[in-house]
Amino acid sequence: MGENSWAKSLPVVKSKADLAYETLHGAIARGDLKPGDRVNMDELSRVLGVSKIPVREAVKRLESDGLLVARPHAGVTVAAVDVAEMRGVFLAREAIEALVAGLAAERVTDGALAALEGAQADMRAALAGGELAAMAELNSRFHGLLAEAAGYRVLAELTDQLLLTVRRFRITAPMGEREWASVVEEHEALLAALRSRDVRAAEDAARLHMRAQADHEVAVGA
Repeated sequence: MGENSWAKSLPVVKSKADLAYETLHGAIARGDLKPGDRVNMDELSRVLGVSKIPVREAVKRLESDGLLVARPHAGVTVAAVDVAEMRGVFLAREAIEALVAGLAAERVTDGALAALEGAQADMRAALAGGELAAMAELNSRFHGLLAEAAGYRVLAELTDQLLLTVRRFRITAPMGEREWASVVEEHEALLAALRSRDVRAAEDAARLHMRAQADHEVAVGA
């Protein structure tokens, strides 16, 4: 037995700063806090039942993440999305998603493929039901599962980071039913390549998916 094997059975205890960080991060990701919104640190402290110290620590972390901006005498606000940078975001997504898709085609298990197909089915159902507000989160879930199937934590983390930027951009430039329908069909091409374990087809499908999304979203935000 390893020297520290006992630690694996211990429960994970989150600090108050972690709780504040995750609360704010989640609110930004969901769009409850939009770009330019002010963060009321006193209110957050009261709601979470913590002092201002862990809230300040959380704010510092979110500043480092580029999600919050703190200015003297102006308070803390949610960082704006730089539309001019979105082209770079999608260039990065194209490179990373192609890599992720190719690796996933090599490594995907039946269980991981079933999870991806489940996420795709949920997206189709939400689209059919007109639940467009749910599509961004479902899309993030699909791409998160794809990154997990690739097998590298760093790729999953980069995927999450870029998806968050895109989701924040979509708050100010929302997608309609036609655009989401295109996303779902582009996902289907990815899934077909994964089912056949075709690395080249998976990479190509991922690149085409990202280019299509870049053409739409950067044009909308221009």
